[in-house]
Amino acid sequence: MPFGLVPGGIFRCAAVAGGRGPRDVSKPKTILDIQKMKAAGEKIAVLTAYDYPFARLMDQAGIDIILVGDSVGTVVSGYDTTLPVTMEEMLYHTRAVARGTGQALVVADMPFLSYQVDPREARLNAGRLVKEGGAQAVKLEGGTNVAATIRAIVEMDVPVMGHIGLTPQSVHRMGGYRVQGREEAQARQLLADARAVEAAGAFAVVLEGIPAALAREITAAVAIPTIGIGAGVGCDGQVLVIHDILGLCEKYSPKFVKRFADVSGTIRRGIDDYIREVKAGDFPGPEHSF
Repeated sequence: MPFGLVPGGIFRCAAVAGGRGPRDVSKPKTILDIQKMKAAGEKIAVLTAYDYPFARLMDQAGIDIILVGDSVGTVVSGYDTTLPVTMEEMLYHTRAVARGTGQALVVADMPFLSYQVDPREARLNAGRLVKEGGAQAVKLEGGTNVAATIRAIVEMDVPVMGHIGLTPQSVHRMGGYRVQGREEAQARQLLADARAVEAAGAFAVVLEGIPAALAREITAAVAIPTIGIGAGVGCDGQVLVIHDILGLCEKYSPKFVKRFADVSGTIRRGIDDYIREVKAGDFPGPEHSF
C-alpha cells in the first residue's frame, strides 16, 4: 500500500479497495466524534475484526468503529460460546487489529471473568487492552450490575462502551440466545440498565437482541449513542460480525444478520482450483519457478 508524505507532515495512504483514492489518516476517530454523530443524527457503522487484513480493509472503507469482539471465540476459534476466550487471546487479536487501523475507533471486548470478580482486576485488564493491545476503549456486558465497575474503569480514563439486552456471556443464565425485553418488567429493567450505564460514564451502549420499539425508546431516553444488533433500525448505529456479513460463518444464522457478500463461495472455489492444479501438476508453472 503506497505511502507518501504531503505538505505539513501528514501521511496519506491510497485505499486499495473500491478506488477511493488518498485518505487523510492523521485524525483517527475519538469517543467525542462518535457522540457528536448521535447529536447530528448521523448513523454509526460498526463491524467486528480480529486480525490485521480485515481491520485494514474496514479502515480503508471508512468504518466508524472496529470492535475486537470476544465473538472471536465462536467465529475464529470454534468455541460454542464466548466464555472460553481469555485475556491473552483478546490482547493478541486487539494488537493485530490496532496495527491495521489508522482512522476507526478500536474498541476491545473484555472477556468473561476479566471484570466480573473484582473492580481492581477489571481496571487492570481494561488498562492492559489499551496499553498492550492498542485499543482506544473497552466494552463490557451488563447494566446496573456492572455500573460500579464501569465507573471505576472510566475514572482511570479508559473509555467504556456498555452492552445490555442479550449478553452472550450470560448465555447460561438466559437459557440460550433469547430475545430480551419482551415482557414489561424486563423492558423496564433494560431501560434502567441503559440509564445506569450512561450515569456510570459509558460513552455508548450496545443494545443486543431486544424488540425494535424498546430499542427506539432507550435510544431516545439516553444521551449516549446506542449501537444495535438485532435491535431494529431506531438505534444510533449498527454492529455485525464481519464473518456473518461475508458468509464466512455457517455455524450460526441469526435472524438479524444480512449477508452482504458470499466470500465463502469465492474462497472455496479458489481452494478447489489450487488442489486441482497441484494434483494435475499444473502448479507451479514456469512463471512461478526460479
